[in-house]
Amino acid sequence: MSTTSSTPLPLSGIRVLDLSRVLAGPWCTQTLADLGADVIKVERPMRNGTGGDDTRGWGPPFLKARDGEDTAEAAYYLGTNRNKRSVTVDIAQPQGQALIRRLAAQCDVFIENFKVGDMARYGLDAASLRALYPRLVYCSITGFGQTGPYADRAGYDYAIQGIGGLMSVTGERDDLPGGGPQKVGVAVADLFTGMYASVAILAALRHRDATGQGQAIDMALLDTQVAMLANLGANFLATGVAPGRAGNAHQNIVPYQVFETSDGHMILAVGNDGQFAKFCEVAGRPELAADPRFARNADRVRHRAVLVPLLAALIAARPRQHWLKALEAAKVPCGAINDLAEVFADPQVQFRGMTVPMPHSLADTLRVVASPMKLSDTPVQYRRAPPLLGEHTDDVLAELGWSDAERAELRRQNVL
Repeated sequence: MSTTSSTPLPLSGIRVLDLSRVLAGPWCTQTLADLGADVIKVERPMRNGTGGDDTRGWGPPFLKARDGEDTAEAAYYLGTNRNKRSVTVDIAQPQGQALIRRLAAQCDVFIENFKVGDMARYGLDAASLRALYPRLVYCSITGFGQTGPYADRAGYDYAIQGIGGLMSVTGERDDLPGGGPQKVGVAVADLFTGMYASVAILAALRHRDATGQGQAIDMALLDTQVAMLANLGANFLATGVAPGRAGNAHQNIVPYQVFETSDGHMILAVGNDGQFAKFCEVAGRPELAADPRFARNADRVRHRAVLVPLLAALIAARPRQHWLKALEAAKVPCGAINDLAEVFADPQVQFRGMTVPMPHSLADTLRVVASPMKLSDTPVQYRRAPPLLGEHTDDVLAELGWSDAERAELRRQNVL
């Protein structure tokens, strides 16, 4: 699979100054970089054994070097930072702040996820930079936003999943074994915020191109978490009743959950009445689809406690592959529950090119999860492996106007 081509990318010519770290911000900037933006990742210089994006050390696992030993590059970091260039700058020093302001003058987008007020202390907040550069799109990502009674709090995905209601609807029912609140297996509040931020930035760039004016974007993990409750949030607003945890079942659709077969588990995801009738035919119980308690989805939801045990007994009598083969032939939505080894071995995942090999200076090949964006004329390109700490400091600063002598002086001052 080719990872680069001569085709211009949709965000070619857009330069992003990225002062974010960990996940939400880097997920946003990796998306922009995949689409062709020149993302300059600003990181803390290495001092006393620490520096750079925190996730560089969030392992094991770490990238294996050619000799089989661990490098200092954690898999966590490698998953969110491809197609970027790394520059090290100490922004706590006035000279570092001046350097960032000079870089921002040559950028279209500025992204940061510092606590509220930190950037203002450095003179790098939205108001200060946009006063200097009115065309700049400035995106802040925080736990709770720039305003409100929680604005000064640090925000972490795990806590946001709890505060924002996700854990109240995730996990087994309280009256069943294993019941209780459960977080999602990946940091979804961070990831969704990163994706919403990338959409907001693209909208702001379009506005900037039309009017000449940039703007400030205030992204909050809590806002995103509340928004992504989707139908469950709508359910509450429509009824005033807070939905509870439903385990692997669906709040609004039946049967739409995990069932145990004779040799494992499978997902049955019946989305409409026609599919339910087809399932009943496959199961040898066509009369269930005609039963007035079960004929329509609304009836099935109301009589869930009667229907689901009936279906569970039917499904448990036969092996998983029997059900998957028969239901797929009948066009009834269903699926296996794969671990990640099975995911990456799946023929559909492989056909869609969802892993990409990239060259890396410390290893022969680095496999990364591919972008899901499939553009017909401007496909995502995998131009650069996730950078080593400060790998591009000299290249970027020389390219953007710093002389050899200036860079040497900044190093003497421990700014770089």
